[in-house]
Amino acid sequence: MLSTVNRVLLGLVGLVLICGGGTVLAAGLGLSVPSWWPWDGRTDVLLSRADRDRWRADGWWWPTVIVVLAVLVVLALWWFLAQLRRARLAEVLVESGDGEGALLRGRALEGVLAGEAGTLDGVARAQVMLVGRRTSPQARISLLMEPHAVPGETLGRLTDEALAHARDSAGLAQLPAEVRLRAVKHRAERVS
Repeated sequence: MLSTVNRVLLGLVGLVLICGGGTVLAAGLGLSVPSWWPWDGRTDVLLSRADRDRWRADGWWWPTVIVVLAVLVVLALWWFLAQLRRARLAEVLVESGDGEGALLRGRALEGVLAGEAGTLDGVARAQVMLVGRRTSPQARISLLMEPHAVPGETLGRLTDEALAHARDSAGLAQLPAEVRLRAVKHRAERVS
């Protein structure tokens, strides 16, 4: 979700900046610009003295501009902070028994869990992502199911085998999981 929002926002901001910057550059170089474009020469400014005086008479204009700019700043800060937050868990704290503990790479545990889940009968592909805190991770598992698979049995085996092995090997008290099942797209079988 975050990568989709990033791509859309970056695309829109980039498009606006390229179009606006290109037309300002064209006007500054003395090239022809559309007739509706407000600046058409090298000496034009964004807001002339007459425009500033005209808007000063309206009591609503400057507060509106300030509020819009403040909202844009808050949205930009929210977007920036969302980039810093990691969705994927980088490491898991494993209790080693000596009171110190050890760190296990999150990607390693994800790979092992995905590999074991992918070997289950009826699973075409498995993807795993660990989220949460390093002392209490949670697994998000996406299984692509074969047409002949029985979802209930596969889910039971995933819980009893793959998740139990991962939980026990990492020394975790619990490993909650959210599992999403999708079916492989296939052609209809011909009945004769």
